[in-house]
Amino acid sequence: MSFDVSVVIPVYNEKDTIKELYGRICRVLERDAGSFEIVFINDGSSDSSGDVIDELAASDKRVKAIHFSTNYGKSAALDIGFRSAKGRFIITMDADLQDDPDEIPKLIVKLEEGFDCVSGWKRKRKDPITKTLPSKLFNTVVRRISGLDIHDINCGFKIYRREVVEDLPIYGELHRYIPVLLKWRGFTIGEIPAVHHPRRFGRSKYGFRRIFKGFFDLLTVLINTRYRTRPLHLFGFTGMFFGLLGFIILLYLTILWFMGKGPIGTRPLFFLGVLLILFGGQLLSTGLIGELITRNSPDGNRDYYITRTVNF
Repeated sequence: MSFDVSVVIPVYNEKDTIKELYGRICRVLERDAGSFEIVFINDGSSDSSGDVIDELAASDKRVKAIHFSTNYGKSAALDIGFRSAKGRFIITMDADLQDDPDEIPKLIVKLEEGFDCVSGWKRKRKDPITKTLPSKLFNTVVRRISGLDIHDINCGFKIYRREVVEDLPIYGELHRYIPVLLKWRGFTIGEIPAVHHPRRFGRSKYGFRRIFKGFFDLLTVLINTRYRTRPLHLFGFTGMFFGLLGFIILLYLTILWFMGKGPIGTRPLFFLGVLLILFGGQLLSTGLIGELITRNSPDGNRDYYITRTVNF
């Protein structure tokens, strides 16, 4: 059975908010959408969240429940949610009631303007500065690197056409970069301002460590998008930069030696120059190995995605 809308909601220790969220979603979608389903993914909650979800699923066939054996993270929850959802449109939102279900119709209207994904923008975010400041820094860096011109890349309140995410690989912390991954595949991304509420129950599940995780996953995104079929361009240019810098340092010291400025073999600058040349050579070698692996893999040269075919 297919639906018009699937709402995918990762849940981790949110027992106090699930029933209210369910009721508000149902009220909005029964009024403004056709058929719908709500897919809760219990991400190894240690409270009674799983029991609450099962209770809702038992009383309403539109509610689907998926339970993880332990806490695998939001990316894993979204991955199984995307693969399990049957709706033409897929909406993702958090379970903590900070995302407002009343904004769902606005997302649908914006998507029907021709976008493949529409992201919410928490313009007036109701979070402490320990979350808002790193988020602004994150969005600025990712926006500059990816060229994706939206304000709130990491907002969990989004809507997608089903076909754009059904084969999208999401793991680690890559849920933060879904719009970037979709942009690289040629899909269009829109954005609308969305109401954001203060957290009423529980506490945030994301700490300071997410900044470091996000940085490493940004490198993963770059390698798997911009440099997927040309790793030498990433490692080669970086290696050439460090190698050239080391060469300039050693050339400078060599000139000093010819001018009689004394021995250079014991200077710290000499060791720095040698180290930079070696490091540059290692990066260049890594790029060459990456090229060999890419060219010899079954799909190494297929850097394209087909959206549809006609009379094929």
